[in-house]
Amino acid sequence: MRNSTLRSLQRGAIETLCAGAVILSLLGSAHAEEAPAPDGTLSPQGAEASAPTPAAIDPFIELRGSVWRTKAGIVFLKTPVGLLTLTSKTTLKDLKASEEVRFWVHERHSIVEIRKRADGSLVHRYLSGPMTSGTDAPKTLRWWGPGGDQTVQVGAQEARLSNYHEGDPLTVEVDETNTITGVHDLQFDLQVSQTPPAGADVQILLSGTVSKLKSNFIFVRTPIGLVMLNSKIGVPRVKVGQPLTLRIDHEHVTVTLSSTETPPPQRSASPNQ
Repeated sequence: MRNSTLRSLQRGAIETLCAGAVILSLLGSAHAEEAPAPDGTLSPQGAEASAPTPAAIDPFIELRGSVWRTKAGIVFLKTPVGLLTLTSKTTLKDLKASEEVRFWVHERHSIVEIRKRADGSLVHRYLSGPMTSGTDAPKTLRWWGPGGDQTVQVGAQEARLSNYHEGDPLTVEVDETNTITGVHDLQFDLQVSQTPPAGADVQILLSGTVSKLKSNFIFVRTPIGLVMLNSKIGVPRVKVGQPLTLRIDHEHVTVTLSSTETPPPQRSASPNQ
């Protein structure tokens, strides 16, 4: 029943946002209408050629979102690129429309940070990634953070963490002192359905393989799971099985395709010729 409700909510969310995506994609039609370069990369306009690029970490995501709809354990967030859905069986029960969500992915690590929009005060901070023991002090773990690696205090959660081993996937909640206050499950689903507006606080570098094509939507299998792209953001013609890399730097969107065709073997010249 829960899965059926979630699918129903997601379908409604996709339909609503995709309608807006058509309008926004027209604003970025230069991306969609440009002919791809020979290597499959969309040729940027002059102003975009010198645009800064995000760090060369793949996958990497930095987004901000506002609460759009909520249900116990399910939160739908509007972001500059589309819908970000967070799901959990153990938390996410009290998010409010007055709060904003900051979201990062860095290789195998992710951070979900919920703050009050009015004053920026912390409400929740969730860290996900492989369990890594701290090296500088006992009863600590080490995590990636936007400012660099950080040390997290185990606090009163030592018994809960005893079931986890080095390298196991783990999600914890930490307070402002970086002390663990809870162990949770937390999943996310990202849909890139629109071109970000100018100056949007967005950085994405994500590579994967096209796994499904449906109408204007392209489903890409990536290291962080299945990501849905709307072709109207400027995706060239693709086919299932083709490698694809998406790069978004503020309002600048670049989609690069790699050929899946194997070049024919070169015949070596005969020494008698």
